[in-house]
Parts: sequence; structure tokens; C-alpha cells
Amino acid sequence: MTSRTRPAPTRPRRGTDRQGPSLQAWLTTVLVVLALMFVGTGALGAALLSRTTTAGNRLVDEILPAQRDALRLETALLDQETGVRGYLLAHDPVLLEPYERGRSNESEAARRLATLLDGDDGVRQDLAAVEEAALTWRDEFANPAIASARNGTTPPSAQAGKDRFDEVRRRVAAQQARLDRLQNDARTTFGTARAQRDHVLLAIVVAFLLAASALAVLLHVGVLRPLARVRTASQRVAEGAFEEEIPRCGPSDLKALAGAVEAMRHRTVAELNTSLRNAERLDRTAAELDAQAVELRRSNAELEQFAYVASHDLQEPLRKVASFCQLLEKRYGDQLDERAAQYIAFAVDGAKRMQVLINDLLTFSRVGRVQDARETVAMDAALDRALRNLAAAVEESGAEITRPERLPEVVGDPTLLTMLWQNLVGNAVKFRSPERAPRVEVTVADGPAAEPGLHTFTVTDNGIGVPAEFAEKVFVIFQRLHGRETYGGTGIGLALCKKIVEHAGGRIRIDTGHHEGTRIVFTLPVAADAAPGTPAPAEPAADTASPAPVSTGGTPR
Repeated sequence: MTSRTRPAPTRPRRGTDRQGPSLQAWLTTVLVVLALMFVGTGALGAALLSRTTTAGNRLVDEILPAQRDALRLETALLDQETGVRGYLLAHDPVLLEPYERGRSNESEAARRLATLLDGDDGVRQDLAAVEEAALTWRDEFANPAIASARNGTTPPSAQAGKDRFDEVRRRVAAQQARLDRLQNDARTTFGTARAQRDHVLLAIVVAFLLAASALAVLLHVGVLRPLARVRTASQRVAEGAFEEEIPRCGPSDLKALAGAVEAMRHRTVAELNTSLRNAERLDRTAAELDAQAVELRRSNAELEQFAYVASHDLQEPLRKVASFCQLLEKRYGDQLDERAAQYIAFAVDGAKRMQVLINDLLTFSRVGRVQDARETVAMDAALDRALRNLAAAVEESGAEITRPERLPEVVGDPTLLTMLWQNLVGNAVKFRSPERAPRVEVTVADGPAAEPGLHTFTVTDNGIGVPAEFAEKVFVIFQRLHGRETYGGTGIGLALCKKIVEHAGGRIRIDTGHHEGTRIVFTLPVAADAAPGTPAPAEPAADTASPAPVSTGGTPR
């Protein structure tokens, strides 16, 4: 018996560890802090981005276009001064075209400039001063000079015109200086906002990296390290070290998990000890079964010896009794009275019936013991052999036998399946009704209701039938429904059929719903669903010397 070492039982350790915050609480705290950091830094970053964007938009969308429009305004005024001076010198009206174009460009540039920086009072004042100086120059010099040139009168003083336009130039220069200051201020503001934005974004990145590092350290110290200890201890327990205790450390929920695993370990140890005790009992039971198997093999050997004796030694005296009784009747028959001849006939008949009974018992014992082939069998061929064996009985009774054109293949022993057909058809012919000629019908009842993996066969006759209350009894060995004087036989036929069918993996029964005659239904495994067949084992010499005849005198109904 194999010796087994039982794990030592351990007592559960009391949970004296102080319950701290759970892993969920830790993670919730960290996530809340990260969320607050995210919201705060997000708001700060959004404010800085808004400030940077505002400064950039003011510089790009207002100041720079205003400077361009101020330059256009200055250009328009210079075009007007150039056109007036050329016209006064050459008196050519074509030369006034720059003056007219300049006035139009001046109006457009002044309108756009007033729109771009309408919120800046200094710019509006500078623009108004330029417009006022330009208007004074036109009213006091340009327009009167053009009119005098056209009329041939004396023009205004050129020095007065120059002084008025110098005033225009001075005010345009003041306007440009203000716009330059605004541009410098906007650039400074934009640069400052961008630098602050970059510093804050860098601080946010650093803060998140530090928070991620802190979270990693927290997870490692508070979760991963205790979890690794629990996993290592659990692995050692799984490898067989059942005395290893599961440490309880880390967050409270991890401690609870470790406690649950520890409790499971204690239950496992207890159940393992119980299993080992059961295994020891099973070992003892197995030893007893081995002894019984040895005894069974010895008993089977004795049964084989009995079969040998039954097939030779028991039949030899019976043959002698029958032979000498027949010789006695032949030699001294004229000297014996009628009663003595009847006694001799009884003795001979009893000896012959004993021989048939012994042969049927030997055939019954061979099923599954000597004849045990598992191969594909064509049921057509097995039925043909059975009908050839029954040819004399069929011809004598005038029986009509119908069968399908083709029967399916099954798995079994060819000899046993021939016995099966011979007993079933022979019974159908034997137990015929005296009122009508026997008719036997063999069919295959496969269909949607058939059992999977099995073929269903039926043998139907129009004979005397079997009452429903005896549908099970007829398959019991030596059970008879009629006297030996009415129907001969040993009462083994249907019992043999049942043993053959069940040994092959099927079932056999009488269809109690059929009332005219008898219908026997049996199933056999489909050839495609069975394992590859093996040849039948060789029979012992004692059995092969005198093969037992197939019983056709089956179970009387």
C-alpha cells in the first residue's frame, strides 16, 4: 500500500492587523487629487492660452492692419500734395488725377483705421488731428490754388501751403509713433504671455510626472509588494507546502482577500486529510477487489473446465444411453410388450433432449466469452445463412418470408448475428397458427424516431402471438409458455437472442401494440459509429471439436 503523508493541520491566525484604508480608498484619493490638479492646471492653462491668444489676435488683427492703413493714409495725402503741385506748375488737368485718387484713398484708409482701433482714444484723436490738418490744407491752400489756376487769378502763397502740409506731416508722424508704441507694447505682452504659458505647461507636466511617480510608488508599496507576498505564499501552497500561511498585509481589501485564501487553505488541508483517509480505504478496497478478481479468474477457469466436461464427458454417457436403448429395442423389440417399448422411447427421448439442452447451454455461455468479434457485418449475409439453415422447416411449413431488398450493415459477431436471425425466424415458423399458413416479415424501422447510432429491425409473424403480460418473461432462460407436448424446445432461444443483442450494444423487446401474431423489435449499432472491428478470438479446443448447434426450438410462447 502506498504511504501518504498527511499535511499537518494548522490553526487559523487571528486577524489582529489593524484595518487601514482599502485599496479603493487609496485609488479614489489619488484620482481625486489628480482630478483637482487636472482641473486647476486646465483652468490656468486655458486662462494663459486665452491671454496669449488675445494678445496675438490684437497684434495681428488690429495693430498691424492699423499700421498698414496709416501708411496708406500717409500715401494718399502725399499723392494729393503731389497732384496739386504738378497741376500748379503745368496747368494740365490730367495731373489732378493723383489728387482725386488720394482723396478717395484717404477716406477709405481713415474709415478702416477708425474701425480697427475704435476702442483706443489716442488713436482716434491722432486720426482726427490728421484729418483736421488735411482738411485745413485743402481748404486754405489746395482748393483755392486749383481754382486760381483755372480762373487765371493770383494763387495763394506757396509758403502758406507748405506750412499747412508740414503740419499734416507732423501729425501723421505722431500717429505713426503712437502705432509703433502700440505694436511694441503688444509684442511685449504677447511674448510675456507666451513665456508664462510655457512655464505653466512645463510645471503641469512636471506635476503630473511627480503625481504618476507617487502613484507608482504607492501602488508598488501598498499593493504590488503585498500582492506579490500573497502570490508567493499561494504558489508554495499550490506546490504542496500546505503548512505555509498566507500573509495578511496591504490595504484592507487585500487583507480580506488574503484572509479568504487562508481560510480556503485550512479547508483544503482538512479536505485533503479526509481524501487521504478515503484513499487509504480505497487502497484496501482495491486490494480486496484484486483478491476477488483472482478468485473470479479461478472461477472462470473452472467454468471453462466445466464447459469442456459438458461438451464431451456429459454427452458421451447420454449418447451411450440413447444408443443402447435403441439397440435394445431393435434386438428384443419382438419380445417386449407395448409398455416396455414406450419406456424405451421415453429413455431415448430424454437422452436426446438432455443433449439438446446441454448444447443450448453451451451456446448461451459462449456469447460474449468465446464468440466476441467486433466487426462490420452485412445483415443480408447473416439472414441468408440463417434462412439456409432453416430451409427444411420453411419448406415443410410452407412459410412465406418477406424481407427488404437490402439490409444495413451493423457491428457485431457474424456467427452470433446468424444465430439471432435463425432463432427469431425459426420461432416465427415454429409457433404458427394452425388456421393459416405462416408468414414472416423482416423490416428495417429506421426513421426520425429511431435511436441515434442504432439500426432498428423488426421480425413480424402471423402466429399464435405472445400475451402482453408475458412480454418480458419470454426472454428469461428456461421460461416456457406452452407444454413440451405442444411445442418442443428447451426455453433458451429468446434468452439467447437477448444476450446476443445486448452484448452487441442494442436492445430487444416484443411490440405489445401489435396484436395479430408477434412482432419482435431489436436494435444494433450502426457500422460507421463503431470502432474498427477485431477478429473473433480462437475458441478453446474443447468447444471447436464439437460446435454447438443453433437452437431453433427457442422459447415457447
